[in-house]
Amino acid sequence: MSEFKVQMPKLGESVQEATITKWFIKEGDKIEEDGAMFEVATEKVDSEIPSPVDGIISKILYKENDLVPVGEIVAIIQVADDDDEKAEATEETQEAKGKEPQKEEPKKEESEKPAGSAKASELKAQPEAAGSGRFYSPLVMNIARQESIGFEELETIRGSGENGRVQKKDLLQYLEDKKQGKTVAPAAKQEAPASTETKEKPKIGTSIGSADQIIEMDRVRKIIAERMVESKKISAHVTSVVEADVTNLVLWRNRIKDEFSGKYGEKITYMPVFTEAVAQALTEFPLVNSSVDGDKIIIHKNVNIGIAVAKPDGNLVVPVIREAEQKNLLGLAKTLNRLADSARKNKLGMDDFQGGTFSITNFGTFRNIIGTPIINQPQVAILATGSIEKKPAVMETLTGDVIVVRHKMFLSLTYDHRIIDGALGGAFLRRIADILEEFDINRVI
Repeated sequence: MSEFKVQMPKLGESVQEATITKWFIKEGDKIEEDGAMFEVATEKVDSEIPSPVDGIISKILYKENDLVPVGEIVAIIQVADDDDEKAEATEETQEAKGKEPQKEEPKKEESEKPAGSAKASELKAQPEAAGSGRFYSPLVMNIARQESIGFEELETIRGSGENGRVQKKDLLQYLEDKKQGKTVAPAAKQEAPASTETKEKPKIGTSIGSADQIIEMDRVRKIIAERMVESKKISAHVTSVVEADVTNLVLWRNRIKDEFSGKYGEKITYMPVFTEAVAQALTEFPLVNSSVDGDKIIIHKNVNIGIAVAKPDGNLVVPVIREAEQKNLLGLAKTLNRLADSARKNKLGMDDFQGGTFSITNFGTFRNIIGTPIINQPQVAILATGSIEKKPAVMETLTGDVIVVRHKMFLSLTYDHRIIDGALGGAFLRRIADILEEFDINRVI
């Protein structure tokens, strides 16, 4: 028997640690490949992690509720000897190629490998590749070695397993496609885990009275707190504010909301319209739809807008509407309703949080008129929408100025002053307000 070390997988971009919330197995249990091992939770989503191999659980290194960095070994599985799996891999590979099985040369010890052997150094005996968030079972690794597939090539193969894990069938299909000369789309590049070094946090003393109540932060609240402080340290936050007259929008929604619900089975709120306006403005001001990577600015082609949603437990999540600039108002309404409903039921998947390039948070939900939100890293800006209220306003007429009642709201944009100057931030925010003020009251959906 040999050991397989199970690592904490990478569960998405920017996720560097996760909490083990439940173990489905205990030491001594037998487990099959893809059988549920443990459940993890991040600030974004909860996920079940399957076993990469068949075997027996020999050791569990972390307890439930432990916070574990990505890449850390969490359990050890005793698996069958490599010789048995190599024989099986050889037979299946040869069968896929229509050849008779051939006897494989005995495996050399690591110390006997030539120093300049690229293939031997690329594919280690350990099933997990250094710096990679993907698991590779011994069977997959043995087939790869047999077919002289290096680690870099293995990383490009799309996997059908949990979190994109490459399974035996994926590798055999890849070999078959390659043999037939088919073009194979590469898998998304896996990010290397960031440093897990932690620094001691400064403690600030506080007086506690006998009648005071002490409440422990839950896991999600702790993570949110850390992310918010990190964002303030990373970005130079500046906030600009404008007031928009959205009377036409309010009158339009009041007129069509019942018809819209009856026709499409969806409720229509103001958020789809806000999202549409932001998507349009981002296409006109592409630098705002960007991220910062060191001293490089990455301007994103697609407009992927994250919408902050408050969950019933009081915590906040930010699911993403991908390619929002390509969706019409009906499509935006349906997507927003689906994400909001899934968030309330805690059914959002990891894919729902990926790839955001800009965020919107709706302070108006809580009857707040204005707010200064914190940037959702690695994005460079976030818009806050305030409550819509009736206000007296001065309007020009042919016979002079008059005071009338109008529906108005504040829009506040927080942006990263490292790359967005006041002129750009102010012009972008003003453009959103103009789009909303020019909303067609006779618009048909």
